[in-house]
Formats: sequence, C-alpha cells, structure tokens
Amino acid sequence: MAAATARGVLFVHSAPRALAPHIEWAAGRALDRAVSFDWAEQPVLKGSLRTEFYWEGEQGTGAALASALRGWEHLRYEVTEDPTPGSDGGRWLHTPDLGIFFAQTDTAGNVVIPEDRIRYAMEVAGSDAFELHRELRLALGQAWDDELEAFRHASDSNQVVWLHKVG
Repeated sequence: MAAATARGVLFVHSAPRALAPHIEWAAGRALDRAVSFDWAEQPVLKGSLRTEFYWEGEQGTGAALASALRGWEHLRYEVTEDPTPGSDGGRWLHTPDLGIFFAQTDTAGNVVIPEDRIRYAMEVAGSDAFELHRELRLALGQAWDDELEAFRHASDSNQVVWLHKVG
C-alpha cells in the first residue's frame, strides 16, 4: 500500500543569514531530497532572512520538518500540513522564546482543540473566567501567533511593526 501524499508549507519567518544553508539541508533531509529556498530580507529583524517553501511528501512530513528545525536558536518558523483522507492536518509554530507548539487542524486550516483539552481548561479554571480564557489561549497557541504576527506580514510594507527603535 502506497503512503498517502501530503502537502503543506514551511514558513521560515526569521533566520540568521549564516543559518540559511543549514535550514535548507535540514529541510531537504526531512523531505528526502535536496531543496533550495528563495530567501528574502526580513525587515522586522535586521540581518535575518525569511522564506516560504511549498512541499509535498508522505503523511507526517510536516512533523519531520518541524522536528528537523526544532531548537535552533534565533529561528522562527511555522510548518503546516494539510489534512488528507484518513489523516488530520497539523500546524507547528516555533519561536526562540516559546519553543514549539503543535495543533491539529481541520480542512479549513482552523485549529482543533480536542474535547479532553477543553475539559481540562474548564476543570483548571473552575468559575474563574479569566483563567478559562488563559487556558483556551494556551490551547490555541495564541502566544506563538502573537509573537509571529509581525514576521508573517513583513513583506507587506505598510504593515511592518518594528520590534526595536534606535535613536
């Protein structure tokens, strides 16, 4: 039986210039073929690069890509894997400060929070609405989205949010 083909996107939101060839090598190893990315300057973080790479591979390739890049200092990335018949989709987010986050996704790309995770949030929160909001934001990966948002829109020149101001 042939493995189902999956597809997705690797977004490297920011990487030090010196790390770029190593990222290509790691991604190529996860994809079992050589890759070459089209790198561009990342205006949000001086001296860093960004790229998007659309990939195709066996189910689980998204996890392999995320694992291949996990833990590299100063690297912000996002990997998506679209759902296939018999397999859920996934989304992996990584930032230097927060580490890695994984969420299952549906056919529209929405994060799916499992029933047990919602029950846990309700149990921990009790009647404290603020704690319930905190737990649900954690389950959705809100902190990762918040940190990556400026980097995602960096190519939109009128939406750049500068993280550091000099002078």
